[in-house]
Amino acid sequence: MSDEPREGVDEPAENISGGATGGGAFDEFAPGDGDSRAEAVVDALGDLYWQKAYGGSDGFECLVRTILSQNTSDKASQPAHDSLMARYGPADGLAERLADADRDELAETIAAAGLYNRKSAVIQEGAVWALAEFGSTAGFDEYVERGDPEDVRETLLSVSGVGPKTADCVLLFAGGRGGVFPVDTHVHRIARRMGLAPPAADHEGVREAIEAAVPPGKCGFGHTAMIQFGREYCPARKPACLEGPEACPLYDLCDRVGIDEVDGSFVDPADAPADD
Repeated sequence: MSDEPREGVDEPAENISGGATGGGAFDEFAPGDGDSRAEAVVDALGDLYWQKAYGGSDGFECLVRTILSQNTSDKASQPAHDSLMARYGPADGLAERLADADRDELAETIAAAGLYNRKSAVIQEGAVWALAEFGSTAGFDEYVERGDPEDVRETLLSVSGVGPKTADCVLLFAGGRGGVFPVDTHVHRIARRMGLAPPAADHEGVREAIEAAVPPGKCGFGHTAMIQFGREYCPARKPACLEGPEACPLYDLCDRVGIDEVDGSFVDPADAPADD
């Protein structure tokens, strides 16, 4: 694999966790004999993808960036983020400028991300909330980095338009918190398809199952690596295993729930027939 950062709106561009400017301490990734199959999966992904560290991103910018990524692709949300930062940046003081922004102008600026009227409202209302609660962008950023992780998560979830995945991405990429495994559509699908979580588990159920089975120092990498694996090998339609066992590097670690390799069909794991 190339040592260039993978495309994505959530991942930092370089290893920045730890040290004076990092969001938290980073444990070196060391694939080995995991105590659970979920950890074994993450270890196997370590042999496939470039390993990154996390933390040190600006908290409020990370929140905005993740809101822009909701219900859209990276290719759509990245230009929206770039346009927003070009007009309202830099990250220092971002909440102050967004709180005072003209709503129509903000919506036009982020149009590339789709759902721009809703997202502009969520972003601006989030900026007003952050200033009311923490006094400034810097105050919010410090809370994300230094506050108790459970308190930070619950506080973020209290904000309209902020769901579990958005809150967890802020904790991981801005706070540098170990043990956080955000669950997007890729992770939700793959974890249930592989049998790492119950077939009918919702996003929170998947998160709880994986975080309980994977060491904290491997969660951040596991999240981004599983997304990449979903894009390259295990998409919603036509997973690689339908081409044969040799087509998927994690074949031996996967239960293939909802996949019929004989007739080439596949369903959502929640719709798969239960084992006798």
